[in-house]
Amino acid sequence: MRPCFIGCDIGTQGTKTAIYAADGALLADSFEASVLLHPEPGAVTQDPEEMLGSVCRTIRAVLEKSGITPDQIAAVGVDAQMAGILGVGGDGVAVTPYDSWLDTRCAPYVRAMKETAEEAVIRLTGGQVTVNHGPKILWWKGERPEAYARIARFVPPSAYVGMRLCGLTARDAYIDDTHLHFTGFADNPNRRWDEGLLGAFEVAAEKMPAIRRPAERIGTLTKEMAAACGLSAGIPVAAGCGDSAASALGAGVLRQGEVYDVAGTASIFSCVTDRYAPDLRHKTLLFTRSAADGLWNALAYISGGGMCLHWYRKLSALTYKELDEAAAGAAPGCGGLLFLPHFAGRTCPSVPEVRGTWLGLGWEHGTGTLFRSILESVAYEYRLYLDILRESNPALRPDTVTGAGGGSHSAVFNQIKADVLGLPYRPLTGGDTATRGAAILAGCAAGAYASPQEAAAAIRSPGPARLPETAYEALYGERTVAYRRALEGAAMLYRSLKNGEGDAP
Repeated sequence: MRPCFIGCDIGTQGTKTAIYAADGALLADSFEASVLLHPEPGAVTQDPEEMLGSVCRTIRAVLEKSGITPDQIAAVGVDAQMAGILGVGGDGVAVTPYDSWLDTRCAPYVRAMKETAEEAVIRLTGGQVTVNHGPKILWWKGERPEAYARIARFVPPSAYVGMRLCGLTARDAYIDDTHLHFTGFADNPNRRWDEGLLGAFEVAAEKMPAIRRPAERIGTLTKEMAAACGLSAGIPVAAGCGDSAASALGAGVLRQGEVYDVAGTASIFSCVTDRYAPDLRHKTLLFTRSAADGLWNALAYISGGGMCLHWYRKLSALTYKELDEAAAGAAPGCGGLLFLPHFAGRTCPSVPEVRGTWLGLGWEHGTGTLFRSILESVAYEYRLYLDILRESNPALRPDTVTGAGGGSHSAVFNQIKADVLGLPYRPLTGGDTATRGAAILAGCAAGAYASPQEAAAAIRSPGPARLPETAYEALYGERTVAYRRALEGAAMLYRSLKNGEGDAP
């Protein structure tokens, strides 16, 4: 009997769980929508127990759907959204809600971290100071001191679910190293917490968890959790990783110079490199550890980029197919119309004041042009990231884009990205990549694979490429420059409005 592996992906919109055979074949999957809470302005949270419950329920659902018996499941792996965090008590159970990456209440602490140690944070963590773990931890410390006192360790949601599945207490709390660029307090190249950064912000070192590699076995499924999931007790659980790292692994994107686009809730652009080179000049790219040993991903993203498409679909009451057809009929460049997709502030670099904006609206702009302008805005943002990557590392020569996520099913969106980036765009055809990446890590924890690289290379499934149309090269080059200037102008405008400088006399 060949073993099977379960991969769970705790996303912003919902939890996806899938069962894979050892050769990477998908046997069954299941989805449960997330419950996002908005307890106050700027707040976006989730109940950690609801997140854990969604994993257990979707595991049960895939077992029932597949007909796979519990004794055929050899291990479980979990990945999750990355920039949010939660606090656990001494028993390993959550004492705070999950503070989502969409929650912007920590914005004052983003500014405080920038003023105090921005360059040190970028140099050591590889990540920018933005709405992520560091400012969130400072928010809990400064705004919720009683809750902060009860927190024994801060952990990301993938680790929290892994801990609960294995019955781990705070003493064994962990964070896998694909998250370190988001922490604000890590020495990422050396995989340790930096005493200087912790000291500068008076964060107790004992509140930080142990650092693990994604494929490590962190424990085994307890009887209680096995019963909740419908699995056998004692099977290994991998440490897991962040969702973007799991997605890149599941896509088999492990070749130097390959660009990876995750067209999901967040629009994520990354490029594989073997060189750690933090972006101190532009403060835009994040250097994140790959789930595969020895590699890094130079990464940047639009927080909620894919949510802009979802927002417009609901607003228009049309299907994505209808919107794609309308966008395909609109002129490239949208007749001068520009869209800024930063509804929750720009993340890379961190400009929290910016908001979503259309510039250049005219009577002639219809549904197709409006939707196409949203698609083009994501591509323009990616082009800014690509230009920074080329400038900072001339030896790195990006040569193709591999696409995954719901947005990669759109032919018009893929063609726009190919044209704006000037690179062939190749969408994957093998289904969800994040659950597959988590399942690969589960297989490593069970000893079925020698390494994540070995497993990922065997299951890669790219589709036909969309080639860039050179006729639009000059047009899109000009529009990218206009987009960058629009971003700069919007930042100045929104800052002045926030400071009261735009008030009427």
